[in-house]
This record gives sequence, structure tokens and C-alpha cells, in this order.
Amino acid sequence: MKAKSLKKALSLIAAAAMTAVSLSALPAPVSAIEDGEVIFCAECETLEGAELWTSIYSDHYFPGYSGEGFAYLTSSPITIEVEAPEEGMYQIDISYTQVLSTDSREQTISVNGKDTVFNLVYADEWTDYTIGVFRLQEGINTIILKPQYGYASYDTITISKAISHDYSKATDSLVDPEATDEAKALMKYLKSVYGDHTISGQQEIYGGGSSAHQSSISLNYNASTGSLTDSSGNEYTYNEADVATADDGSTFVWNCVSPEGKKYSYNQQNRNYSTVNYDLEFEYIQDLTGELPAIRGFDFMNYNPLYGWDDGTTQRCIDWVNETGGIATASWHINVPIDFENYELGDALDWTECTYKNYQSSNSTFNTANAVIEGTKEYEYFQLAMADLAEQLLILQENNVPLIFRPLHEAQGNEGRYGGTGTAWFWWGDQGCEVYKELWKLLYTTLTEEYGLHNLIWEYNSYAHTNSENWYPGDEYVDIVAYDKYNVDNNRDDGLTSGPNFSAISSIFNYIYDLVDGGKMIAMSENDTVPTVENMVVEDAGWLYFCPWYTDHIMSDRYQDPEALTAVYQSDYCITLDELPENLYVLSGEDPQPATPAPTTEPDVPTTTDGGEDIVYGDADGDGVVGISDAVKIMSYVTDKEKYPLTDAQIEIADVYQKGDGLSNMDALSIQKKLAQLLSGLPESNAE
Repeated sequence: MKAKSLKKALSLIAAAAMTAVSLSALPAPVSAIEDGEVIFCAECETLEGAELWTSIYSDHYFPGYSGEGFAYLTSSPITIEVEAPEEGMYQIDISYTQVLSTDSREQTISVNGKDTVFNLVYADEWTDYTIGVFRLQEGINTIILKPQYGYASYDTITISKAISHDYSKATDSLVDPEATDEAKALMKYLKSVYGDHTISGQQEIYGGGSSAHQSSISLNYNASTGSLTDSSGNEYTYNEADVATADDGSTFVWNCVSPEGKKYSYNQQNRNYSTVNYDLEFEYIQDLTGELPAIRGFDFMNYNPLYGWDDGTTQRCIDWVNETGGIATASWHINVPIDFENYELGDALDWTECTYKNYQSSNSTFNTANAVIEGTKEYEYFQLAMADLAEQLLILQENNVPLIFRPLHEAQGNEGRYGGTGTAWFWWGDQGCEVYKELWKLLYTTLTEEYGLHNLIWEYNSYAHTNSENWYPGDEYVDIVAYDKYNVDNNRDDGLTSGPNFSAISSIFNYIYDLVDGGKMIAMSENDTVPTVENMVVEDAGWLYFCPWYTDHIMSDRYQDPEALTAVYQSDYCITLDELPENLYVLSGEDPQPATPAPTTEPDVPTTTDGGEDIVYGDADGDGVVGISDAVKIMSYVTDKEKYPLTDAQIEIADVYQKGDGLSNMDALSIQKKLAQLLSGLPESNAE
């Protein structure tokens, strides 16, 4: 661990010119106020823009209001200026009535320029309601109740410090009572870091890859002679077991090796041979950050009853866990025939005749509701699909590989759109939540009871953050709950219109936390922009791991900022591959040690001045220890003295480069040199 800490310190030295924002990679300081402490409470009729009402529509009276009356939000906004003692998350509560709609009515609140829409259900008496938890900056914040939608009565509004999440509530026990020791050990490790760290992840490409991953050639297989040659007559070697028959009756070879030793695989999609660089994204991350992600995302979609081809996913999964020491997660984009009505069970199809989508032009005639009913064609097809999947997962189990398994994901996506059936993104969600839950349970019981698969950590992947409770299969069938964050191109919540979105989407994290009452760990199983550490920590959105989608989602400036991504990977908050424990998959009586040990509380040796005063030079934050937080504090001050002020005493202690020349980024660099053991003491002029 010391070597890793040294490497991170050295990388910080190399990036000494980075701003305070990009270095904000440490947990927030101890709060100056208690959870639940009220910082603002007011009668709404007294607020700027509000009018005093005691009844509405002449005959609607609401006795029991406090103060002189209430505010009725119609055409004018109500503005609140709130001074927060520190940056952090705050809960906004109101007392309201709403009688215009017997169902619910949308309302809009703006917090420092960011709008949030919420719903107030019908209430003809004063009702307490929590609008949500919002991030406030230290100092003055502007909160506006907008007349957009509007038409509700507001009696009081209260703002208080939000209650922090209790990450210890999440279970480290698996729902499968016969889970393998490796799966149990992995689950315990995940729990040991949950809430204190986020684990880095990355999804790999699957199938034949994209053009960015491929290098292709055409080969000719002569069935009579058994030769496999390119256009120049060079012969490629292969194993007899890889000879196969295509759906058009021709023979081909799945895998082969060039005379130079390069491995090629037959790509049924493109009818050629290609070598696919499945490590493209991982090489990019390592070149950029100096680190590799701890989690690798796989997909078992290519093992199916239709066009199934072996793209090597199973072996790469084994190698990632057993050879590299990483953690594996996998989704299952299982396909169905588009023309299922005329499909004969067991027939091979071209991949273009198959789909996992089930909306708009890709709508399939596969009836998901029948997939859980014995005796139907859909049921038999799903049995075949599960058999193909189980064959591969059993290979993992035989090789002692546990898997965070994320099947039937994003089922709720597009709920309520397009009208009628076929509303979901994927066929497994197109008949609604009740069928979906039965399908999940059928998959769980079939894999665990019929096929004896016990190496799986079952991850349920929510998508929409409303009505998710109706889709959740139940605590007895789920180990981890996940969400897929895509909010660069749509659903932005950062006030911008383009570029990376560093939001920690804390409102969604909070929703899922409440959905499971904190009892399950919560992961970001897919994403575009990786949130900043500062946002995750300040917003108390402790995502277990993140896992960007492949190619552009990790390698394009449209979705990632290279400096910001590097800052996340090099932070102590983020766990990378080399920080995983060596005994990660060994189950013992003790929990695995966290990836990054807690910082020492032993104070640095002070320097005694001529006046007899003891000073720990470099200790800008006054905790008795010289650490990276002191470097961050200095760089923050240099960037913006008004936002991040220091006292004269702090400036004196933090001035460690050339004593007396004032503060600059060079003082932060001196602290980083000491942490990297390149200096024996501070100030730098006193060091060896």
C-alpha cells in the first residue's frame, strides 16, 4: 500500500499546476452543524413575492395554518435567500394543501438556478412534505418556488442539514444460501469499502467490437484440404474443434493464428476474420491516469440459441479475475427472434434477425408475458437461453470466479412511452413490472436450483427513479441495487447544455437508498461522465462503483474530461486494480482490509521557533498532521482567496517553500514532496 501511496503522491507532483477543483479528492471535513439541525424556517406568506391568503376560490378554507395565513402560488414566484453555514446537503420541507388536481400536481423549485420538478398529491388539509435534499453552497443561496405548474398552498418552509446515509446498514450477506466462498468473500470486501470509497470500473466491448477495436482480414477455408489461407497464400493454424458450419451451410473456422502468432476470430456479423482489441479502453485509462480499473464489465449476449458465437468473454472473465486479480461484472443482452411467430425452436438465425430491443422499429413478436408460463413457445425459448448462459457461468464457477451478475437490466427504461405494449427499451420489460419480476425470479431459481450456480452476486439494475418500487424483485432475490447514469446528452441536472456532466446524481442515489431502506449497496453499473470525488463526497452519494460504457463514453471529450478523470483515478477515494487485496477471494473470519488504510493520527514532529513556539509547518488545516488535505487547502486559497480564506497564522504555517515569500502552488508542491518522501522535513529549505 505504501508503494501505491507513493505513486499517487508522485503523480500529484507531476500535476502541481492543477487547480483546487481537480484536486478535490478527499472526504469533506467534519461538519460544523449536526444532521437535522434547522438553518431556516419561515411562514411562506412572509417571503419575497408571496401574498397573504386565508382561503382560496372563496369557499376553500384550510383551518390549522400557522401564522397569519398562507401563500398561494399562482403567477408570481416566491423567493427565499438562505445562508448556509457550510457547503453540503440540506433537506427542504413544507406544509401544503393542493386541491386543484385530485391526483397530483407538478411543482417547480429552483435551487441556485437549477430547477427540480416535484409532485404534490391532493390534500385538502395541511400536509407535511419533503421536497427533497439539495446541495447548498456556504453562504447565501437563492431558492425559488416557481409558478411553473404551481397552484398549491404553502404554509411553512423549513430547511435543515440532511441526515447522512448510514452505509453500515447495507448487508454483506448474499441472498443465495449456498453461495460459494469466493462470492461471499467478494461481497464482504465490497461492503468493507462501501461508503468510504468508490471502486473504479470499465465496460469492455463485446462481440466483434467496433471499428476502433478491429483489425480485419479475409481468409479462405478449404474444407477438402483443411487449409486456411489469406490472399497471399499464408497459412493460418487452428484447432479442429473450431471448425463449424454457418447458417448458410458453409464451413468456417472460429479461431485461428497467423504465421506471426496473431490471434484472429471469425466475425459472423461482418463475415470476415478480425482481431479485436478488447483492452482498448483499459489501455487508454492506464495511459491517461497511470492506473487500471478494479472492475471489468463483460456481457454474455453472444452465447445464445440463435446466432451464438464465442467471442471469448468467458475466458477473458476468468483471466481478469484469476490472472489480473480484478473484479468481474456482467450484463446479459439476451436476444430474441424479431419474427418469433415463424421461428422454429433450435433454428440458427443471422444476427440481423434478432434483437434485445423491443420498441419502435425493432419491435419483436416475442410475447414476454408467455416467457414465465410453462408450455408456451416463449417459455421454451427462455429455457434454451438460460441453458446457454448457465453453460458459461458454470465454467466460471469451476474456475472459482465470482461474478457481479446484472441480468435483465434497465427494464423500466421508457416506461409509459410509445403507448401500449412494446414500451420498454428491452423485451424483458415490455409487459410491465409484474411480468418482469416473475421473469427475474424464474431466472434466479433456474440458475441457482436447476443448474447449481452459486458464484453469482445478483445485481438489480433500476433505471427510472420514480415508481421503481413496483419493479424491484424483492430483497430475497437481490444482493446489490444499481443505476445507469447517462445525463450528458439528456436529463442534465448541472445547469449546462453540453460537455461532461460531473453530477453525482445524489437525488437518484437518495431515492434508491430509500427504496431499499439502506439495506443494499448501491452501484453505478453504467455511466457516461464519471462524477468528481468532491461531488460524491459532498453530496453523500456513495456509489459502490462506477463503470463507463465503452469507446466514446470513456475516450471522448464529449463525455469525459481527461484531467478530471485522472484526478478521480489518482485520488485515495477511488480504488484501482492495484489496490485490491491479494486475498480478495479468500473467505476468512476477518473482513478484507480496506484498499486504503485510514490516515495516521500520529502528529508530525513540530519545529520549535526562536520564541519557543512549536509549529508543525505545512499543517494548513490545523489537525496536527501534514497531509494531502493541506496541499489542497493551499491550492484552493491560491485559486480563490475569498472563497477559501486562510488566517494569517495559517498562512505562516503553510508557507514552506521559500519562507517569507507568501503562498503559491510551490508550497503545496513542497508538502507533496514530503509525502512522497522526497523531503525529510519542512520548510523545504530546512529539508535534506
